[in-house]
Amino acid sequence: MTSTQAETDRSQLGTLSVLAWIGDPSAGHDMPYLLAYPLGDGPQGPQGSEEAVRGLLGEMGLRIGEVVENGTANPHKFQVKVVLADNQVALTLPGLNVTCTAPDEWVEAARESGRAYFLFSTRAWPEAVPGQPVTEEALRDFAGDEAVLNDCAHCLVTVQSLQK
Repeated sequence: MTSTQAETDRSQLGTLSVLAWIGDPSAGHDMPYLLAYPLGDGPQGPQGSEEAVRGLLGEMGLRIGEVVENGTANPHKFQVKVVLADNQVALTLPGLNVTCTAPDEWVEAARESGRAYFLFSTRAWPEAVPGQPVTEEALRDFAGDEAVLNDCAHCLVTVQSLQK
């Protein structure tokens, strides 16, 4: 007899957003980053969103914490897909698609290296509403917070480009 894990109820996530940024190229830090996070506006609030993200990450076999999964080693089997078309980034996960607009520097670095560092936060970030600008300070405060980083899945992912 075999058992299967029940699929996470995606409706509990609420709004899932994604944000693209790059380190400081003048300091030799030109890695393109992609951060996915829930707003915490699901039916069960931030706690329900966090539980749903943890369930989704578990289904995908992604660990939360300091381990960096290398999705570039076998990108066709890795369940995190990133596709770039002009400055539009499409992030595809099992049962989910999220898009964002990336800055030109991000696009250039992603095309040059063919990869990005992806973080999926279990922590809600309700202040970073889609369509509204996020200041460098707000990004640094959230994405640079050790507690937040410890509650993220970390992956190196292949960035595929759609050519015109």
